[in-house]
Formats: sequence, C-alpha cells, structure tokens
Amino acid sequence: MIVGRLAPTPSGGLHLGNARTFLVAWLSARAAGGRVLLRIDDLDRARVKPGYVEQALADLRWLGLDCDGEPLYQSRRSDAYAAALEQLRADGLAYPCVCSRREIELAAQAPHAGDEGPAYPGTCRNKSHHATDRKPAWRFKVEESGRGLSAPTSPESRDAEVAPTLIEFDDAVHGRCKFESDDFVIFRNDGVAAYQLATVVDDHHQGVTEVVRGDDLLRSTARQVLLYHALKLTPPRYLHVPLVLDDAGHRMAKRRDSTRLAALREAGVDAAKIIGALAASCGWAKPGECAMPKELVGRFDLPKLPREPMRISIGA
Repeated sequence: MIVGRLAPTPSGGLHLGNARTFLVAWLSARAAGGRVLLRIDDLDRARVKPGYVEQALADLRWLGLDCDGEPLYQSRRSDAYAAALEQLRADGLAYPCVCSRREIELAAQAPHAGDEGPAYPGTCRNKSHHATDRKPAWRFKVEESGRGLSAPTSPESRDAEVAPTLIEFDDAVHGRCKFESDDFVIFRNDGVAAYQLATVVDDHHQGVTEVVRGDDLLRSTARQVLLYHALKLTPPRYLHVPLVLDDAGHRMAKRRDSTRLAALREAGVDAAKIIGALAASCGWAKPGECAMPKELVGRFDLPKLPREPMRISIGA
C-alpha cells in the first residue's frame, strides 16, 4: 500500500505551488487506495511564525486534502534525530566541523535549487581535534557512505580536497537522476538536526513509501538517498513535480498575497475553483472546471503531468 505525506513548513502562508504539489501527492496515494499522512516541518523554530501551523491546517481542510491520523511535529522529534546522528558517528560516517558557518545556519531548512552553497573542500574531515572553542556542527562523510551506491568523480586524495561523489536514483517524473555531493551538514552546532537528516528519519518513522515534492529538491533527494542507505533503511519512491511560477516567471514565494491560499480563501475564492485549476495544470481537468480532490481520484494519470514549470493565475 502506498503511504504518502504532506509536509508543510510553517514559515509563511502556503501558496498555489504548495497546493499543487500537495494535490499530486494526495491523488497519487488515494488513487492507489493508500494513506496520506501529515507532518509539520517546524524543525527550525527560529523560522516558524506564529499562527502559520493553524493556517496551514485550515488551508488543507479548505482544499479537501484530508490526512490520516494525527500530524507529526518535527519540533518534538529531537531525540530521534540525535539517535540517528549517534548511529552515523558510531559507523564512522559523521565528523565534527567548525567551518562554513552560513551553510550550518541554513542546514535545518529545505535547500531549494541554488541554495546549496559552495562545494565543501573537506577541511575538517580528517582533523582529530579543532583549535577553537566554537561548538562544532556535524557533517556526513559522503564518499565513505556512497561506496557501492555511487563513485567519486575524480581520483584526488582524501587528504587533499575531498572529491564530490556522484549519486544516482530514479524519479517517477524525471527518470534516472545524477547529482554530485560533497560532505554536508546533518546537525547544526546549536543542536538542531539538518533538514536532510530529519526528513529521512521522519519519513521512515511514519512508514512513508512515496515522497512527492517540488523538483527544486532533486539535489536534496540525492543526499537523502545516501542517508537512507547509511542508516540501513529503504528509500521511498520519489516523484518530483515541476514548479509553479508566478507572473514574473519566478518560483512562487510565501510572501505574495496573490498566490497565498489564506488570502484567496479570505477573498471568497471557491476551493473547487482552485483545485480545478491545479488539476487542469496537471492534465486531469478541463480549463475552468471546478472540482474537489475526491472527484479527481479516478482521473489521476501521472504520464499526463507536464514536465515543465507551469504558471497558474486564479482570480476571485
């Protein structure tokens, strides 16, 4: 049985792009007679804004995207993340790092395309101690973990710069994907688990078998595949949906009222109009058709999903 999940991040109001991805995830699981779980990605408390958890739940109810069971809150899962880190440390797959402060600061949130920062040269990889009082973060040792799953892209010595590792995985939309990765942060120096580690730990804990999300997270998936195998877990099926663009052709942002679900709801826009427009952009409804998710379960057809980014505009 397929077990999917919706995982909103309460750092701002959900927008049409989030809704389209959630609709695809919901229909993919429901069309197969599966379950849809809910996780609140409130891992980085500094970015969580008051009221947005409740707003996200209200948005999902309004759109008819019901979930099974109680939601899982990442902010309550610190012990599970610490246990995963300890396992990786015991297996020699994690090491302390006191450099790249900005990457460490960003590590708790989902990195979108272009957010990964410069390649990490392995500065702290082979140091037995650090001449600093700064509390270290923890990095994942990619090359060691990837043996048998991937291969270094160049034969440089491990004692010099660490060569990036090529990771391959299959995606239901994009086919065979290949990405390079260097050692990346899995635990920040303030004790907060990074997005990559927390996502793997929680998806496994909830029994998720299918992950549907935006294709700006394809590179993150490569890193998560490595973590799955390092933790001796089975990765789920991945389905990365092309992004929804705003009127200017940019990836939708939560700060724009014209695309925020709460603003559309407050303006009196019919939820069936939104769902119909999102379904039409996927090839599962006619332009202008109004429909709710339960009416679309029998129409889910993944091959019809466009492979290019889409622009969606919904008026009152």
